[in-house]
Amino acid sequence: MTTTDLPPVRIAHPRMHFAPRNNWMNDPNGLVFHDGLYHLYFQCNPKGVSHANLSWGHATSTDLTRWTEHAPAILWDDDAQIFSGSVVVDHGNTSGFGTALEPALVALYTAAAPGHQAQALAYSTDGGYVWTKYEGNPVLDRGTSDFRDPKVFRYDDGADGYWVMVAVEAEDRQVLFHRSDDLKTWTFLSAYGPAGPVGGVWECPDMFPLAVDGDEADVRWVLLISLNPGGIAGGSGTHYVVGDFDGTVFRPTAPHPTPGRELMNDRSQSREELEAFGWIDFGPDCYAGVTFDGLARHERTLIAWMDNWDYAGRIPADDADGHRSAMTLPRRLSLTRDQSGVERLRQEPIIEFGAGESIDLGSLAGSVQLAEGVSGAARIRLTAEFGDAQGVELRIDSASDEERVVIRQDRASGRVELERPGSGMPSGFPGSPSMRLDQSGAIEWDLWIDALNERVSSVELFTQNGERVLTALIPSASPRTYSVAAVGGALRGARADVAEWEC
Repeated sequence: MTTTDLPPVRIAHPRMHFAPRNNWMNDPNGLVFHDGLYHLYFQCNPKGVSHANLSWGHATSTDLTRWTEHAPAILWDDDAQIFSGSVVVDHGNTSGFGTALEPALVALYTAAAPGHQAQALAYSTDGGYVWTKYEGNPVLDRGTSDFRDPKVFRYDDGADGYWVMVAVEAEDRQVLFHRSDDLKTWTFLSAYGPAGPVGGVWECPDMFPLAVDGDEADVRWVLLISLNPGGIAGGSGTHYVVGDFDGTVFRPTAPHPTPGRELMNDRSQSREELEAFGWIDFGPDCYAGVTFDGLARHERTLIAWMDNWDYAGRIPADDADGHRSAMTLPRRLSLTRDQSGVERLRQEPIIEFGAGESIDLGSLAGSVQLAEGVSGAARIRLTAEFGDAQGVELRIDSASDEERVVIRQDRASGRVELERPGSGMPSGFPGSPSMRLDQSGAIEWDLWIDALNERVSSVELFTQNGERVLTALIPSASPRTYSVAAVGGALRGARADVAEWEC
């Protein structure tokens, strides 16, 4: 293992989420679990806080909670910037870069030059720290300007296995499937799309199998597609489709209609239309999420970029360490089938967090304070039945009323809404992202709040057993006071668990 003189990233902000020590960061890349370590590569600018000089940063963790940042892994050069991609462990040494006993890590990424994008390869024989660009690059070139973001996995149907690459023609809103025996020579298999949400370019695809409700005899494939703009909360968002994959073609269980040319051009889809599609997150700040290679099927884990292209370059950075952006919490994925037969993706945060204080609120009418003087990260779990209340609100307050954040659930509409102010934030930031619940008769929230830097914090809300998730950046408010209020009546059987993060 190559040593590093960088201390663990966890020393400063953020407390629960990965963020680089300094400079710009966006999409997670090359997530891979190898030899007991989680490797997180990510889009970065080694020279500043702007979106430029794109290279792959690198961090490792043994527990997905405490991260050590290393020197950048793959650097841009005069020929191309290093856009998004993936890493696999070549256990069979199909590429010839390693050995059967000491397999190489192989990265497939987009080499991006003005007016041209193609897929390139780099490999590492020291466990993922030092990378060599393949002299035969590019390994897959369609001669187009928006062909990018390869996610590679090993497909094995019980016969001879091979590598599959999932990439996008971004402007065409198409996912393209290719196969290879050696990771260096690729042949076309099939295409998916355009279909479903098409209000922006398609980016950062991923595809993987999951057992429905844990039944290994009932396995479906999940295709993730990030798009920008056109997300459910405006700007960036990530859509998912469930279906079957036979090693050549992906077939959705419930196909979406093909959009007409007019829709592809004017990019106008209503909120009602968008809510007919699957989304991994209903907030504005969860984008380009991809999963780790090297984990068992039941351990499928996703990390996403916690930001939005509508304002990412204008969000205040911390003056002390000059970094922009953070990643979401790592989320364990599973698949369930509801009573109507629809397959739904579930997400569960998988970092360790103390139990904290359990507060029995009983029959709650009016407002009660849950915690005050909270300066760092916190987790709040709230459960209740509506009783005769018409709604419930959780309020996050600071010394300034302009920074109050309110999360509410309305009984009649079955919607959960987050109201975030724009205090100190750029235009396009204020708003009220929301999501509609299927189970609207009760409150079941799992809320994670973190301080990313001196001026920006984050909220990740998981509800309906993780089938509905809402992630949003908020103006930082420290110290914070948390309170919960019943609206229009009393809640019944209310309980809150409040815990503060301890590093």
